[in-house]
Amino acid sequence: MKVGLYFGTFNPIHVGHLIIANFMTEFSDLDQVWIVVSPQNPLKKKSTLLADYHRLTLVRVGIEDNPKLKVSDIEFNLPIPSYTSSTLTYLQEKHPENEFALIMGEDNLRTFHKWFNHETILENHTIYVYPRVRTIQEEESSEDSGDEHNQFANHRNVVICNDVPVMKISSSFIRKAIGNGDDVRYLLTEPVYKYVDEMNFYKSN
Repeated sequence: MKVGLYFGTFNPIHVGHLIIANFMTEFSDLDQVWIVVSPQNPLKKKSTLLADYHRLTLVRVGIEDNPKLKVSDIEFNLPIPSYTSSTLTYLQEKHPENEFALIMGEDNLRTFHKWFNHETILENHTIYVYPRVRTIQEEESSEDSGDEHNQFANHRNVVICNDVPVMKISSSFIRKAIGNGDDVRYLLTEPVYKYVDEMNFYKSN
């Protein structure tokens, strides 16, 4: 089985994340997508990051009716900081029957050369890249990193998925909106919205 790994803090997971994950299972050669929730780094300030358990639960309730999407807490039990290359090695050893690939945004591909063991990742795993909606300011400055992006985009193990419907939405926007008392029910799936609302997450005191 070919499994795409979609990493993130998912604080909270929103419809933009789920649209990307669902697209990959339906319109690429991936059989499943595992949403890998990144653990809280104990060396960094918590700020608005929900506890690992709650973010994991939010993903679980958000995808529970889709058999092609799975939630993974694999990095909760791995050393901090979590390196993607280490997670891939661990998963490949634990699930040798699967072929693991990465799912990342175009912005991550531009900085991929800074990742720990990125050469090994690139040689041994396919990377599926979805476009990212940029602000005008980001568009104007994107030329500086264009060469790196083009270099990786032409690699045999990089698949550019330009048809992925991306949304100009972020978890930080949702957190801020909730803190301001704004209605974000349509930016989250109903189960996620219900959990966030009932637990009073992100609301101002």
